[in-house]
Parts: sequence; structure tokens; C-alpha cells
Amino acid sequence: MSSTDDDVTRDWLGEPGDAPRPDPQQAARGSGAPRLPKRFYARAEIAETEHGHRLLLDGRGANTPGRRPLAVPTAALGQALAAEWEAQASVIDPRTMPLTRLVNTAIDGVADRRPEVAADLGAFAGTDLVAYRAGDPERLVAAQSAAWDPLVAWAQESLGARLFLAEGLMHVAQPPASVEALRMAVEAVEDPFQLAALHTMTTLTGSLVIGLAVLRGRLTADAAWDAAHVDETYQAGVWGRDAEAEARLAHRRREFEAAAQVARLARPAA
Repeated sequence: MSSTDDDVTRDWLGEPGDAPRPDPQQAARGSGAPRLPKRFYARAEIAETEHGHRLLLDGRGANTPGRRPLAVPTAALGQALAAEWEAQASVIDPRTMPLTRLVNTAIDGVADRRPEVAADLGAFAGTDLVAYRAGDPERLVAAQSAAWDPLVAWAQESLGARLFLAEGLMHVAQPPASVEALRMAVEAVEDPFQLAALHTMTTLTGSLVIGLAVLRGRLTADAAWDAAHVDETYQAGVWGRDAEAEARLAHRRREFEAAAQVARLARPAA
């Protein structure tokens, strides 16, 4: 058995999502903070193997929770993954490792279930965030138009998906050809890492168009996040910011930025 076949990881790295709510009973018994494993390695690096660019911890190959090689398709993504493990201090905190969690999801949860994941994403084609607009106040209407109209135009020009716009929450049926065009754009994403990233970006924003725009390089992660949160930005400007809501939003933004990074770094060099 080669050194890169040894399993030196643990099963505690969960999937992307919101931070878990604290257990009040556990909090009453102690500090309420989760017990984190100690850092058990001195060095994290990447080596090119038959599985791809694999994470090595002290020279031994790391595996996913599903006991598959923790390997990625490009050296750039591998280096980012290793940097995340190197950044862990005396303990290993999965909450600070969104890249690792998303890579695990791609390997263990997406690679063998690509049709199901693509179908789940395709469901967003008929209910995309950018198609639903406010009727008032004027400032919000203008902000939505400034952020979303260019994306609606891009979807039509680049993806062949012409979207009907609706005012308020009333559902509007999108043209079948447009829904099919968006689904075909999803089907074109063959790489499981990019598909996992697209799924995360879409579910976090409610917009398949925004997810595809990031995946295809039309939007940066920052611009995409801002576009997806026009309403929240407006509400905060009117009513002020809520600390708890801001903390949740910050956590989700970190997950989104990690997904955008995976989408970018998993793309083979031209």
C-alpha cells in the first residue's frame, strides 16, 4: 500500500449549509461550544496521483468521509484546499473549511448522482429570483432593475433563455423553451466539482441565472452576492441592520464565496 492510500482524515467534516444551532441542554452543561479535534498533522500539501491532485497530511493521503481519495481535478484547487488545512491552528474547525466541505460533497454526493443534482438545479429555471420584481417603493424597483436587468439580458443572449418578469410574489410561468435552455446549461456542466459549486451558489441565492453567471465568468463572487441581496440591502437601509441576521448572512456569504472559488479553480486552464 502506498503512502497516498492511507486514510488520515476524520468523519466530522459536514456538508455546506447554515451553521448548526447550539444545543441549549449542552450549553447548560458547559460552554455550549462544540468540542473540536486537535490538529493531528504538521504539514498539509498536494501531490499529483492517479486520482488527481490529492491532499496529503504529513505525506499520507487524505480521504473523504465516504472513504474516497480527497483529490481535485486541478493544481490550483488543490493548493487552495491544502491552504485551508494549513490554516487550522491547534484544533480543526470544520466551520472554517467551506472548500473542504464542498469538495467532499462533490466527491461523495455529486459524482455518482449527477442526474439527480442536475434535475434539482433545473427546478430553479421556472422560479428564478431575477424574474420577480417589487412594484414599489421606487428606490427598490430601481435597485432591482439595475442589478437584474443585465442578467436577464445575458440569460437571453448567452443562454437562449428569455425570462418573463413578474411583479410581486405571483408566480409567472416561464416559456418552456427558456426553461429548457436553462436546464441544458446545467446539463452542460459535466465536472462534479463545478456542478456542486453551481448547486451551492444557486440554492444560497435562489437564482440559477446568478449561479450560471458566476460559473461562466460573467459575474464575480462579490457582484453576484450583491445582486442576489438587493432586497436585504434595501431593507437594511430603511430599518437598520440586525446583528443576528447579519451573522447568518455572513456565514452564507462565506459558503457562497467558497463555491465561487471552487467553480473558478476547478476549471481547467485554457
